[in-house]
Amino acid sequence: MTNTIRIEDIARHVGEEVTIPGWLYSSTGKGKLLFLQVRDGSGIVQAVLFRPNLPAEVFEAAEHLTQESSLIVSGRVKAEPRAPGIPGGYELDVTGVQVVQVAEEYPITPKEHGVEFLMDHRHLWIRSRKQWALLRIRATVMRAIRDWLDSHGFVEMSAPILTPAAGEGTSTLFEVDYFGEPVYLAQTGQLYNEATIYAFGKVYCFGPTFRAEKSKTRRHLTEFWMVEPEMAYCDLDGLMDMEEQFVSHIVQTVLRERRVELEVLERDTSALERVVPPFPRISYDEALERLAAIRAATEDPELRELLAIEFGSDFGSPHETELTRQFDRPVFVYGYPTICKAFYMEPWPGRPEVCKSVDLLAPEGYGEITGGSERISDPNLLLERIHRDHLPEEAYRWYIDLRRYGSVPHSGFGLGVERTVAWIAGIHHVRETEPFPRTLGQVYP
Repeated sequence: MTNTIRIEDIARHVGEEVTIPGWLYSSTGKGKLLFLQVRDGSGIVQAVLFRPNLPAEVFEAAEHLTQESSLIVSGRVKAEPRAPGIPGGYELDVTGVQVVQVAEEYPITPKEHGVEFLMDHRHLWIRSRKQWALLRIRATVMRAIRDWLDSHGFVEMSAPILTPAAGEGTSTLFEVDYFGEPVYLAQTGQLYNEATIYAFGKVYCFGPTFRAEKSKTRRHLTEFWMVEPEMAYCDLDGLMDMEEQFVSHIVQTVLRERRVELEVLERDTSALERVVPPFPRISYDEALERLAAIRAATEDPELRELLAIEFGSDFGSPHETELTRQFDRPVFVYGYPTICKAFYMEPWPGRPEVCKSVDLLAPEGYGEITGGSERISDPNLLLERIHRDHLPEEAYRWYIDLRRYGSVPHSGFGLGVERTVAWIAGIHHVRETEPFPRTLGQVYP
């Protein structure tokens, strides 16, 4: 009886007789030889069939297999430096083939398909090499997130998906009828995290969040996954210290464990190698000065127009891209104007027009991957901000209560999984970082 293995472990089985259950990725024939590219979810291996060594019916059955047919192949593992695969350098000298199902004509072929077609066939597209590599990287990012937080004293808390109030502004809410009362799909779990820090000190929630943004940019989805750590007795500087350790761990874990997948994506990893603390830190005011200098120096009228910005405005993609070009790793921008940030952010001492907020901008044009702040700890100031933003006081009564019973300085941030994966993997659009993305025009499949 042969040993059933995973392709990702094939290097450990050179010279052994093994069995691999999987699917046919592609096949080519050359006289008495038939080359099957077999995938099993962990990688792809070249399985070589030599007609004289096999029963005629087995070879003929293999010849008639279609793309994505399911099969179980057996054979001896050989080291072959020229053999293609993931990982390459190994092949299977086939001694047996069991056909499980001959697939119907597969709609996704090696020819060029449009994005709309591929998104409509997302349930099949995820089987392709690049999509497989992306989603493997995503899984590693999500595990690295939990590993670091769990090993640094954070306790995972579940935040509700249905909420009575906005966390990030009322213009991007999905409203749901909750037994005759309007509630909303959660934009963030942060507010509930702030309640649980008073019980556990350091917490995080991790799950889907929803933003009804009518945006078709490459950075936006209407449903995405976000991890949100929150820490009691933590100021803005402590928050940035924690973030750079956390983000560096995620990137370095992917570099260590997903080299093969990054190679499939043809990712230049040199920029990722530099993602180690400390990260540069600049204030919003300094960022404005840098942008003004770039704008003054450029001879490109379009860029000059794109970089025009005044105090009080949040940065857009062109601003973030130009700022990150000045550094060789992610950069913190802190101290944004209060007017462009959420109501719960602590004001800067002596500058009420500025808040203790911080965004972490990824290099190479990927922009903001985390957004956070020190939170308001005074109940009266928080109530004032709720009134300023015309938010319903009753819906936030419990949130104000947190500041009445043992309030402390505390901070937290959110990191979007999809943007982080897009940056690490070096891909253009976040829609490919979700197994089944939800965008402004995409809810199928």
